[in-house]
Amino acid sequence: MTAALHPPCDQAAIRHGPPASPCSPARQRWVLATAILASGMAFIDGTVVNVALPAIQNELHATLHQVQWVVESYALLLAALLLLGGALGDRYGRRRIFLMGVAIFGVASVLCALSSGVNALIAARALQGVGAALLVPGSLALISAAFPEHERGRAIGTWAGFSGITAAVGPVIGGWLIDHYSWTWAFMVNAPLAALVAAMAMLRVPESRDPQATGRLDWPGAALVTVGLGGIVFAFIEGPARQWDSPAVIAALVIGVVAIVAFAWVEQRTPRPMLPLQFFRDPVFAGANVLTLLVYAALGGGLFFVPLALIQVHGLSVAAAGAALLPFILIMFVLSRWAGGLADRVGPRTPLAIGPVIAGAGFAALALPSIEANYWTGFLPGIVVLGVGMSVTVAPLTTAVMNAAGADAAGVASGINNAVSRAAGVLAIAALGALMAWAFGAALRGLLDHHGVPAAVASLVLEQQSRLAAIELPRDIDAATRAAAQSAIHEAFISGYRWVMGVSAALCVLGAAVAAVLMRKVER
Repeated sequence: MTAALHPPCDQAAIRHGPPASPCSPARQRWVLATAILASGMAFIDGTVVNVALPAIQNELHATLHQVQWVVESYALLLAALLLLGGALGDRYGRRRIFLMGVAIFGVASVLCALSSGVNALIAARALQGVGAALLVPGSLALISAAFPEHERGRAIGTWAGFSGITAAVGPVIGGWLIDHYSWTWAFMVNAPLAALVAAMAMLRVPESRDPQATGRLDWPGAALVTVGLGGIVFAFIEGPARQWDSPAVIAALVIGVVAIVAFAWVEQRTPRPMLPLQFFRDPVFAGANVLTLLVYAALGGGLFFVPLALIQVHGLSVAAAGAALLPFILIMFVLSRWAGGLADRVGPRTPLAIGPVIAGAGFAALALPSIEANYWTGFLPGIVVLGVGMSVTVAPLTTAVMNAAGADAAGVASGINNAVSRAAGVLAIAALGALMAWAFGAALRGLLDHHGVPAAVASLVLEQQSRLAAIELPRDIDAATRAAAQSAIHEAFISGYRWVMGVSAALCVLGAAVAAVLMRKVER
Protein backbone atom coordinates (compact mmCIF):
# COMPACT_ATOMS: atom_id res chain seq x y z
CA MET A 1 0.00 0.00 0.00
CA THR A 2 1.29 3.44 -0.91
CA ALA A 3 0.13 6.91 -0.10
CA ALA A 4 -0.33 7.64 -3.78
CA LEU A 5 -2.78 4.79 -4.26
CA HIS A 6 -4.56 5.15 -0.92
CA PRO A 7 -4.24 8.71 0.42
CA PRO A 8 -4.23 8.66 4.21
CA CYS A 9 -6.38 10.81 6.45
CA ASP A 10 -4.97 14.19 7.36
CA GLN A 11 -2.56 13.33 10.16
CA ALA A 12 -3.13 16.70 11.80
CA ALA A 13 -6.80 15.84 11.88
CA ILE A 14 -6.03 12.59 13.64
CA ARG A 15 -4.03 14.40 16.30
CA HIS A 16 -6.20 17.46 16.76
CA GLY A 17 -9.67 16.43 15.62
CA PRO A 18 -11.24 15.92 12.17
CA PRO A 19 -11.44 18.87 9.77
CA ALA A 20 -14.24 19.38 7.26
CA SER A 21 -13.12 16.31 5.25
CA PRO A 22 -11.15 13.96 7.54
CA CYS A 23 -10.40 11.18 5.03
CA SER A 24 -10.21 10.66 1.29
CA PRO A 25 -13.30 9.03 -0.32
CA ALA A 26 -11.34 5.82 -0.95
CA ARG A 27 -10.22 5.59 2.67
CA GLN A 28 -13.75 6.41 3.87
CA ARG A 29 -15.09 3.43 1.90
CA TRP A 30 -12.55 1.12 3.56
CA VAL A 31 -13.47 2.44 7.02
CA LEU A 32 -17.17 1.94 6.30
CA ALA A 33 -16.66 -1.60 4.94
CA THR A 34 -14.53 -2.58 7.95
CA ALA A 35 -17.07 -1.20 10.43
CA ILE A 36 -19.96 -2.95 8.65
CA LEU A 37 -18.20 -6.33 8.54
CA ALA A 38 -17.15 -6.13 12.21
CA SER A 39 -20.57 -5.07 13.49
CA GLY A 40 -22.21 -7.65 11.25
CA MET A 41 -20.02 -10.36 12.77
CA ALA A 42 -21.29 -9.49 16.24
CA PHE A 43 -24.92 -9.20 15.09
CA ILE A 44 -24.79 -12.50 13.19
CA ASP A 45 -23.43 -14.25 16.28
CA GLY A 46 -26.40 -13.11 18.36
CA THR A 47 -28.95 -14.52 15.93
CA VAL A 48 -27.04 -17.72 15.14
CA VAL A 49 -26.88 -18.70 18.81
CA ASN A 50 -30.67 -18.64 19.12
CA VAL A 51 -30.90 -21.15 16.27
CA ALA A 52 -28.15 -23.31 17.80
CA LEU A 53 -29.62 -23.53 21.31
CA PRO A 54 -31.65 -26.77 20.88
CA ALA A 55 -28.60 -28.60 19.48
CA ILE A 56 -26.38 -27.18 22.24
CA GLN A 57 -28.84 -28.26 24.93
CA ASN A 58 -29.07 -31.79 23.51
CA GLU A 59 -25.34 -32.38 22.98
CA LEU A 60 -24.10 -30.76 26.21
CA HIS A 61 -26.98 -32.10 28.35
CA ALA A 62 -27.73 -28.57 29.56
CA THR A 63 -30.63 -27.49 31.71
CA LEU A 64 -32.98 -24.74 30.55
CA HIS A 65 -31.37 -22.33 33.02
CA GLN A 66 -27.90 -23.09 31.62
CA VAL A 67 -29.10 -22.63 28.05
CA GLN A 68 -30.50 -19.22 28.98
CA TRP A 69 -27.11 -18.18 30.31
CA VAL A 70 -25.47 -19.18 27.01
CA VAL A 71 -27.39 -16.19 25.62
CA GLU A 72 -27.44 -13.91 28.65
CA SER A 73 -23.74 -14.14 29.62
CA TYR A 74 -22.93 -12.49 26.29
CA ALA A 75 -25.67 -9.86 26.64
CA LEU A 76 -24.69 -9.05 30.23
CA LEU A 77 -21.00 -8.41 29.51
CA LEU A 78 -21.80 -6.53 26.32
CA ALA A 79 -24.27 -4.20 28.02
CA ALA A 80 -22.07 -3.65 31.07
CA LEU A 81 -18.83 -2.92 29.22
CA LEU A 82 -19.94 -0.84 26.22
CA LEU A 83 -19.25 2.44 28.04
CA LEU A 84 -15.75 1.31 28.89
CA GLY A 85 -15.16 0.20 25.30
CA GLY A 86 -16.06 3.63 23.93
CA ALA A 87 -13.93 5.46 26.48
CA LEU A 88 -10.91 3.21 25.88
CA GLY A 89 -11.12 3.93 22.15
CA ASP A 90 -11.19 7.69 22.64
CA ARG A 91 -8.30 7.51 25.09
CA TYR A 92 -5.91 4.94 23.62
CA GLY A 93 -6.85 4.92 19.93
CA ARG A 94 -10.08 3.83 18.31
CA ARG A 95 -8.47 1.48 15.81
CA ARG A 96 -6.26 -0.09 18.51
CA ILE A 97 -9.18 -0.87 20.84
CA PHE A 98 -11.33 -1.95 17.89
CA LEU A 99 -8.63 -4.44 16.85
CA MET A 100 -8.37 -5.69 20.41
CA GLY A 101 -12.12 -6.31 20.43
CA VAL A 102 -11.97 -8.16 17.11
CA ALA A 103 -9.14 -10.37 18.39
CA ILE A 104 -10.94 -11.19 21.66
CA PHE A 105 -14.17 -11.91 19.80
CA GLY A 106 -12.41 -14.22 17.33
CA VAL A 107 -10.51 -16.16 20.02
CA ALA A 108 -13.64 -16.45 22.17
CA SER A 109 -15.58 -17.80 19.18
CA VAL A 110 -13.03 -20.59 18.76
CA LEU A 111 -13.25 -21.34 22.50
CA CYS A 112 -17.04 -21.55 22.16
CA ALA A 113 -16.68 -24.08 19.35
CA LEU A 114 -14.17 -26.15 21.36
CA SER A 115 -16.24 -26.16 24.58
CA SER A 116 -16.85 -29.66 25.89
CA GLY A 117 -19.28 -28.58 28.61
CA VAL A 118 -21.97 -25.99 29.05
CA ASN A 119 -20.11 -24.06 31.77
CA ALA A 120 -17.07 -23.66 29.51
CA LEU A 121 -19.41 -22.45 26.75
CA ILE A 122 -21.02 -19.91 29.08
CA ALA A 123 -17.56 -18.58 30.06
CA ALA A 124 -16.49 -18.33 26.41
CA ARG A 125 -19.71 -16.51 25.54
CA ALA A 126 -18.99 -14.01 28.31
CA LEU A 127 -15.54 -13.43 26.77
CA GLN A 128 -17.26 -12.88 23.41
CA GLY A 129 -19.35 -10.19 25.10
CA VAL A 130 -16.15 -8.44 26.23
CA GLY A 131 -14.83 -8.45 22.66
CA ALA A 132 -18.12 -7.16 21.26
CA ALA A 133 -18.15 -4.35 23.84
CA LEU A 134 -14.86 -3.11 22.36
CA LEU A 135 -15.59 -3.57 18.66
CA VAL A 136 -19.23 -2.39 18.42
CA PRO A 137 -18.72 1.19 19.71
CA GLY A 138 -15.40 1.23 17.89
CA SER A 139 -17.20 0.63 14.59
CA LEU A 140 -19.31 3.79 14.91
CA ALA A 141 -16.44 5.81 16.33
CA LEU A 142 -14.25 4.98 13.31
CA ILE A 143 -17.05 6.13 10.98
CA SER A 144 -17.55 9.38 12.89
CA ALA A 145 -13.83 10.13 12.79
CA ALA A 146 -13.57 9.41 9.04
CA PHE A 147 -16.64 11.32 7.77
CA PRO A 148 -17.41 15.05 8.14
CA GLU A 149 -20.64 15.98 9.90
CA HIS A 150 -22.61 16.73 6.72
CA GLU A 151 -21.87 13.22 5.35
CA ARG A 152 -22.04 11.30 8.61
CA GLY A 153 -25.77 10.62 8.59
CA ARG A 154 -25.66 8.90 5.21
CA ALA A 155 -22.60 6.87 6.24
CA ILE A 156 -24.24 5.77 9.49
CA GLY A 157 -27.39 4.94 7.55
CA THR A 158 -25.35 2.70 5.25
CA TRP A 159 -23.71 1.07 8.27
CA ALA A 160 -27.11 0.51 9.92
CA GLY A 161 -28.62 -0.96 6.76
CA PHE A 162 -25.81 -3.42 5.97
CA SER A 163 -25.20 -4.33 9.62
CA GLY A 164 -28.91 -4.94 10.11
CA ILE A 165 -29.25 -7.23 7.12
CA THR A 166 -26.43 -9.41 8.43
CA ALA A 167 -28.63 -10.17 11.45
CA ALA A 168 -31.16 -11.69 9.06
CA VAL A 169 -28.47 -13.85 7.46
CA GLY A 170 -27.56 -15.34 10.84
CA PRO A 171 -30.43 -17.83 11.26
CA VAL A 172 -30.06 -18.97 7.64
CA ILE A 173 -26.30 -19.58 7.89
CA GLY A 174 -26.54 -21.03 11.39
CA GLY A 175 -29.42 -23.35 10.55
CA TRP A 176 -27.63 -24.73 7.49
CA LEU A 177 -24.37 -25.28 9.37
CA ILE A 178 -26.11 -26.94 12.30
CA ASP A 179 -28.23 -29.17 10.07
CA HIS A 180 -25.31 -30.30 7.91
CA TYR A 181 -22.42 -30.25 10.40
CA SER A 182 -22.61 -29.24 14.07
CA TRP A 183 -23.53 -26.33 16.33
CA THR A 184 -19.79 -25.74 16.82
CA TRP A 185 -19.53 -24.38 13.27
CA ALA A 186 -22.00 -21.63 14.16
CA PHE A 187 -19.15 -20.22 16.29
CA MET A 188 -16.14 -21.36 14.28
CA VAL A 189 -17.28 -19.36 11.24
CA ASN A 190 -16.40 -16.19 13.18
CA ALA A 191 -12.66 -17.00 13.13
CA PRO A 192 -12.00 -16.28 9.42
CA LEU A 193 -14.32 -13.26 9.56
CA ALA A 194 -12.38 -11.83 12.51
CA ALA A 195 -9.09 -12.39 10.67
CA LEU A 196 -10.41 -10.55 7.60
CA VAL A 197 -11.67 -7.61 9.68
CA ALA A 198 -8.34 -7.36 11.50
CA ALA A 199 -6.41 -7.34 8.22
CA MET A 200 -8.65 -4.62 6.75
CA ALA A 201 -8.36 -2.47 9.86
CA MET A 202 -4.58 -2.76 10.07
CA LEU A 203 -4.00 -2.05 6.38
CA ARG A 204 -6.72 0.46 5.47
CA VAL A 205 -8.17 2.14 8.57
CA PRO A 206 -6.34 5.15 10.09
CA GLU A 207 -5.92 5.63 13.81
CA SER A 208 -7.82 8.38 15.61
CA ARG A 209 -8.37 9.41 19.21
CA ASP A 210 -9.73 12.24 21.32
CA PRO A 211 -6.87 14.77 21.63
CA GLN A 212 -8.35 16.01 24.92
CA ALA A 213 -8.26 12.53 26.48
CA THR A 214 -4.88 12.72 28.19
CA GLY A 215 -3.68 11.30 31.47
CA ARG A 216 -5.07 8.24 33.22
CA LEU A 217 -8.38 6.62 32.36
CA ASP A 218 -11.20 7.02 34.84
CA TRP A 219 -10.87 3.50 36.23
CA PRO A 220 -13.06 4.12 39.32
CA GLY A 221 -15.86 5.33 37.06
CA ALA A 222 -15.36 2.42 34.67
CA ALA A 223 -15.49 -0.10 37.52
CA LEU A 224 -18.58 1.46 39.09
CA VAL A 225 -20.60 1.65 35.87
CA THR A 226 -19.66 -1.94 35.01
CA VAL A 227 -20.68 -3.20 38.45
CA GLY A 228 -23.82 -1.05 38.37
CA LEU A 229 -25.07 -2.18 34.97
CA GLY A 230 -23.95 -5.74 35.65
CA GLY A 231 -25.77 -5.90 38.99
CA ILE A 232 -29.03 -4.51 37.63
CA VAL A 233 -28.97 -6.72 34.53
CA PHE A 234 -28.11 -9.79 36.64
CA ALA A 235 -31.05 -9.07 38.94
CA PHE A 236 -33.51 -8.81 36.05
CA ILE A 237 -32.16 -11.94 34.37
CA GLU A 238 -32.10 -14.04 37.53
CA GLY A 239 -35.24 -12.61 39.16
CA PRO A 240 -37.76 -14.83 37.33
CA ALA A 241 -35.58 -17.94 37.76
CA ARG A 242 -34.53 -17.51 41.42
CA GLN A 243 -37.62 -15.56 42.57
CA TRP A 244 -37.47 -11.83 43.22
CA ASP A 245 -37.04 -12.29 46.98
CA SER A 246 -33.90 -14.40 46.51
CA PRO A 247 -30.96 -12.99 48.53
CA ALA A 248 -28.73 -13.13 45.44
CA VAL A 249 -31.21 -11.17 43.32
CA ILE A 250 -31.85 -8.57 46.02
CA ALA A 251 -28.12 -8.18 46.69
CA ALA A 252 -27.34 -7.78 42.97
CA LEU A 253 -30.05 -5.16 42.54
CA VAL A 254 -28.94 -3.19 45.61
CA ILE A 255 -25.29 -3.35 44.59
CA GLY A 256 -26.18 -2.28 41.07
CA VAL A 257 -28.26 0.72 42.14
CA VAL A 258 -25.70 1.84 44.73
CA ALA A 259 -22.90 1.51 42.15
CA ILE A 260 -24.81 3.62 39.60
CA VAL A 261 -25.44 6.34 42.20
CA ALA A 262 -21.77 6.22 43.22
CA PHE A 263 -20.78 6.39 39.55
CA ALA A 264 -22.74 9.61 39.06
CA TRP A 265 -21.15 11.06 42.21
CA VAL A 266 -17.62 10.09 41.10
CA GLU A 267 -18.12 11.43 37.57
CA GLN A 268 -19.13 14.83 38.92
CA ARG A 269 -15.87 15.07 40.85
CA THR A 270 -13.35 13.47 38.50
CA PRO A 271 -11.21 15.89 36.45
CA ARG A 272 -11.25 13.57 33.42
CA PRO A 273 -14.46 11.51 33.72
CA MET A 274 -15.17 8.55 31.48
CA LEU A 275 -18.74 9.84 31.12
CA PRO A 276 -18.81 13.65 31.06
CA LEU A 277 -22.21 14.30 32.61
CA GLN A 278 -22.35 17.69 30.92
CA PHE A 279 -23.29 15.80 27.74
CA PHE A 280 -26.73 15.30 29.24
CA ARG A 281 -27.19 19.03 29.68
CA ASP A 282 -27.53 19.13 25.90
CA PRO A 283 -31.23 18.45 25.25
CA VAL A 284 -30.40 16.79 21.92
CA PHE A 285 -28.00 14.27 23.46
CA ALA A 286 -30.26 13.64 26.46
CA GLY A 287 -33.38 13.39 24.33
CA ALA A 288 -31.75 11.04 21.82
CA ASN A 289 -30.67 8.67 24.59
CA VAL A 290 -34.09 8.71 26.27
CA LEU A 291 -35.61 7.97 22.87
CA THR A 292 -33.09 5.14 22.43
CA LEU A 293 -34.10 3.67 25.78
CA LEU A 294 -37.80 3.74 24.96
CA VAL A 295 -37.69 2.58 21.35
CA TYR A 296 -35.13 -0.19 21.89
CA ALA A 297 -37.03 -1.41 24.95
CA ALA A 298 -40.10 -1.73 22.72
CA LEU A 299 -38.10 -3.40 19.97
CA GLY A 300 -36.16 -5.81 22.17
CA GLY A 301 -39.07 -6.74 24.43
CA GLY A 302 -41.79 -6.81 21.77
CA LEU A 303 -39.95 -8.77 19.09
CA PHE A 304 -38.86 -11.36 21.66
CA PHE A 305 -42.44 -12.66 21.75
CA VAL A 306 -43.29 -12.55 18.03
CA PRO A 307 -41.39 -15.79 17.17
CA LEU A 308 -42.93 -17.49 20.22
CA ALA A 309 -46.41 -16.59 18.99
CA LEU A 310 -45.62 -17.76 15.46
CA ILE A 311 -44.14 -21.09 16.59
CA GLN A 312 -46.13 -22.04 19.69
CA VAL A 313 -49.55 -20.64 18.80
CA HIS A 314 -49.71 -20.40 15.01
CA GLY A 315 -47.70 -23.51 14.24
CA LEU A 316 -44.91 -22.16 12.03
CA SER A 317 -41.65 -24.09 11.81
CA VAL A 318 -38.55 -22.66 13.43
CA ALA A 319 -37.06 -21.87 10.02
CA ALA A 320 -40.25 -20.13 8.88
CA ALA A 321 -40.44 -18.13 12.10
CA GLY A 322 -36.79 -17.11 11.66
CA ALA A 323 -37.63 -15.85 8.18
CA ALA A 324 -40.76 -14.03 9.37
CA LEU A 325 -38.84 -10.87 10.27
CA LEU A 326 -36.92 -10.74 6.98
CA PRO A 327 -39.28 -8.05 5.59
CA PHE A 328 -38.41 -5.89 8.62
CA ILE A 329 -34.69 -6.29 7.97
CA LEU A 330 -34.99 -5.75 4.22
CA ILE A 331 -37.02 -2.56 4.66
CA MET A 332 -34.39 -1.20 7.05
CA PHE A 333 -31.67 -2.15 4.56
CA VAL A 334 -33.42 -0.31 1.73
CA LEU A 335 -34.48 2.80 3.67
CA SER A 336 -31.70 3.39 6.22
CA ARG A 337 -29.36 5.22 3.85
CA TRP A 338 -32.22 7.44 2.69
CA ALA A 339 -33.18 8.15 6.31
CA GLY A 340 -29.58 9.07 7.15
CA GLY A 341 -29.52 11.49 4.23
CA LEU A 342 -32.85 12.93 5.37
CA ALA A 343 -31.34 13.67 8.77
CA ASP A 344 -28.43 15.43 7.05
CA ARG A 345 -30.86 17.63 5.08
CA VAL A 346 -33.61 18.50 7.57
CA GLY A 347 -32.08 17.61 10.95
CA PRO A 348 -33.03 14.66 13.16
CA ARG A 349 -36.01 16.15 15.04
CA THR A 350 -38.64 15.66 12.33
CA PRO A 351 -37.83 12.02 11.48
CA LEU A 352 -37.44 11.23 15.20
CA ALA A 353 -40.87 12.66 15.94
CA ILE A 354 -42.48 10.70 13.08
CA GLY A 355 -40.54 7.42 12.93
CA PRO A 356 -41.38 6.12 16.43
CA VAL A 357 -45.09 6.86 15.87
CA ILE A 358 -45.00 4.71 12.73
CA ALA A 359 -43.16 2.00 14.69
CA GLY A 360 -45.81 2.23 17.41
CA ALA A 361 -48.49 1.72 14.78
CA GLY A 362 -46.60 -1.40 13.68
CA PHE A 363 -46.66 -2.81 17.22
CA ALA A 364 -50.37 -1.95 17.49
CA ALA A 365 -51.00 -3.88 14.26
CA LEU A 366 -49.02 -6.83 15.63
CA ALA A 367 -51.40 -6.92 18.62
CA LEU A 368 -54.40 -7.64 16.37
CA PRO A 369 -53.96 -11.28 15.19
CA SER A 370 -56.16 -13.88 16.85
CA ILE A 371 -55.21 -17.55 17.26
CA GLU A 372 -56.75 -18.27 13.84
CA ALA A 373 -54.69 -15.62 12.00
CA ASN A 374 -52.09 -16.55 9.39
CA TYR A 375 -48.74 -14.88 8.87
CA TRP A 376 -49.51 -13.11 5.61
CA THR A 377 -52.63 -11.25 6.77
CA GLY A 378 -52.12 -11.26 10.53
CA PHE A 379 -48.43 -10.52 11.08
CA LEU A 380 -46.83 -9.27 7.86
CA PRO A 381 -48.65 -5.89 7.76
CA GLY A 382 -47.48 -5.00 11.28
CA ILE A 383 -43.93 -6.16 10.54
CA VAL A 384 -43.82 -3.99 7.41
CA VAL A 385 -45.11 -0.89 9.23
CA LEU A 386 -42.66 -1.51 12.08
CA GLY A 387 -39.81 -1.80 9.57
CA VAL A 388 -40.72 1.54 8.00
CA GLY A 389 -40.94 3.22 11.40
CA MET A 390 -37.60 1.90 12.61
CA SER A 391 -35.96 2.81 9.29
CA VAL A 392 -37.06 6.41 9.71
CA THR A 393 -35.79 6.35 13.32
CA VAL A 394 -32.48 4.49 13.60
CA ALA A 395 -30.06 6.41 11.36
CA PRO A 396 -31.30 9.90 12.41
CA LEU A 397 -31.18 8.80 16.05
CA THR A 398 -27.59 7.60 15.82
CA THR A 399 -26.62 10.72 13.86
CA ALA A 400 -28.19 12.98 16.51
CA VAL A 401 -26.20 11.28 19.27
CA MET A 402 -22.87 11.42 17.45
CA ASN A 403 -23.27 15.01 16.22
CA ALA A 404 -24.39 16.26 19.64
CA ALA A 405 -21.25 14.81 21.26
CA GLY A 406 -18.84 15.89 18.51
CA ALA A 407 -16.23 13.83 16.68
CA ASP A 408 -13.62 14.07 19.48
CA ALA A 409 -15.96 12.28 21.91
CA ALA A 410 -17.32 9.83 19.33
CA GLY A 411 -16.22 6.76 21.28
CA VAL A 412 -17.87 7.89 24.51
CA ALA A 413 -21.06 8.90 22.69
CA SER A 414 -21.20 5.60 20.81
CA GLY A 415 -20.54 3.65 24.00
CA ILE A 416 -23.30 5.46 25.88
CA ASN A 417 -25.86 5.03 23.12
CA ASN A 418 -25.01 1.37 22.51
CA ALA A 419 -25.10 0.65 26.25
CA VAL A 420 -28.51 2.30 26.52
CA SER A 421 -29.91 0.30 23.60
CA ARG A 422 -28.48 -3.02 24.81
CA ALA A 423 -29.55 -2.50 28.42
CA ALA A 424 -33.00 -1.43 27.22
CA GLY A 425 -33.45 -4.70 25.35
CA VAL A 426 -32.21 -6.90 28.20
CA LEU A 427 -34.33 -5.14 30.82
CA ALA A 428 -37.39 -4.97 28.57
CA ILE A 429 -37.37 -8.71 27.93
CA ALA A 430 -37.40 -9.27 31.70
CA ALA A 431 -40.03 -6.61 32.44
CA LEU A 432 -42.33 -7.49 29.54
CA GLY A 433 -41.79 -11.16 30.35
CA ALA A 434 -43.17 -10.51 33.82
CA LEU A 435 -46.13 -8.67 32.25
CA MET A 436 -46.71 -11.58 29.87
CA ALA A 437 -46.60 -14.10 32.74
CA TRP A 438 -49.09 -12.05 34.77
CA ALA A 439 -51.53 -11.56 31.88
CA PHE A 440 -51.22 -15.19 30.78
CA GLY A 441 -51.89 -16.50 34.29
CA ALA A 442 -54.77 -14.07 34.85
CA ALA A 443 -56.51 -15.23 31.66
CA LEU A 444 -55.71 -18.93 31.76
CA ARG A 445 -57.94 -20.08 34.66
CA GLY A 446 -61.04 -18.37 33.28
CA LEU A 447 -60.40 -19.69 29.76
CA LEU A 448 -59.98 -23.25 31.03
CA ASP A 449 -63.38 -22.93 32.72
CA HIS A 450 -64.89 -21.31 29.62
CA HIS A 451 -63.75 -24.18 27.38
CA GLY A 452 -65.00 -26.80 29.85
CA VAL A 453 -61.64 -28.39 30.60
CA PRO A 454 -62.00 -31.00 33.40
CA ALA A 455 -60.66 -29.91 36.78
CA ALA A 456 -57.93 -32.57 36.89
CA VAL A 457 -56.49 -31.51 33.52
CA ALA A 458 -56.91 -27.82 34.34
CA SER A 459 -54.91 -28.33 37.54
CA LEU A 460 -52.04 -29.93 35.59
CA VAL A 461 -52.10 -27.04 33.12
CA LEU A 462 -52.06 -24.39 35.83
CA GLU A 463 -49.05 -26.04 37.49
CA GLN A 464 -47.06 -25.38 34.30
CA GLN A 465 -48.26 -21.85 33.58
CA SER A 466 -44.70 -20.48 33.80
CA ARG A 467 -44.02 -22.29 30.50
CA LEU A 468 -46.66 -20.20 28.72
CA ALA A 469 -47.72 -21.73 25.38
CA ALA A 470 -45.16 -24.56 25.73
CA ILE A 471 -47.30 -26.27 28.40
CA GLU A 472 -47.35 -30.05 27.90
CA LEU A 473 -50.72 -31.75 28.12
CA PRO A 474 -51.16 -35.30 29.49
CA ARG A 475 -50.87 -37.94 26.78
CA ASP A 476 -53.85 -39.97 27.94
CA ILE A 477 -56.58 -37.33 27.61
CA ASP A 478 -59.20 -37.55 24.86
CA ALA A 479 -58.99 -35.47 21.70
CA ALA A 480 -61.83 -33.12 22.65
CA THR A 481 -60.30 -32.29 26.03
CA ARG A 482 -56.89 -31.81 24.42
CA ALA A 483 -58.33 -29.41 21.84
CA ALA A 484 -60.22 -27.44 24.52
CA ALA A 485 -57.16 -27.15 26.77
CA GLN A 486 -54.93 -26.17 23.84
CA SER A 487 -57.38 -23.45 22.79
CA ALA A 488 -57.43 -22.07 26.33
CA ILE A 489 -53.62 -22.01 26.47
CA HIS A 490 -53.30 -20.32 23.08
CA GLU A 491 -55.95 -17.71 23.85
CA ALA A 492 -54.28 -16.95 27.19
CA PHE A 493 -50.95 -16.50 25.40
CA ILE A 494 -52.51 -14.12 22.88
CA SER A 495 -54.04 -12.17 25.80
CA GLY A 496 -50.59 -11.61 27.31
CA TYR A 497 -49.03 -11.05 23.89
CA ARG A 498 -51.47 -8.21 23.21
CA TRP A 499 -50.49 -6.55 26.48
CA VAL A 500 -46.84 -6.72 25.44
CA MET A 501 -47.51 -5.29 21.97
CA GLY A 502 -49.65 -2.51 23.48
CA VAL A 503 -46.92 -1.49 25.93
CA SER A 504 -44.34 -1.60 23.11
CA ALA A 505 -46.53 0.71 21.00
CA ALA A 506 -46.92 3.11 23.94
CA LEU A 507 -43.16 3.21 24.51
CA CYS A 508 -42.61 4.19 20.86
CA VAL A 509 -45.18 6.99 20.99
CA LEU A 510 -43.67 8.27 24.24
CA GLY A 511 -40.27 8.28 22.53
CA ALA A 512 -41.67 10.40 19.70
CA ALA A 513 -42.98 12.91 22.23
CA VAL A 514 -39.55 13.09 23.89
CA ALA A 515 -37.91 13.79 20.51
CA ALA A 516 -40.43 16.49 19.62
CA VAL A 517 -39.97 18.31 22.93
CA LEU A 518 -36.21 18.01 23.52
CA MET A 519 -34.85 18.40 19.98
CA ARG A 520 -36.30 21.74 18.99
CA LYS A 521 -32.91 23.38 18.57
CA VAL A 522 -31.68 21.01 15.84
CA GLU A 523 -34.06 22.01 13.05
CA ARG A 524 -32.05 22.96 9.94
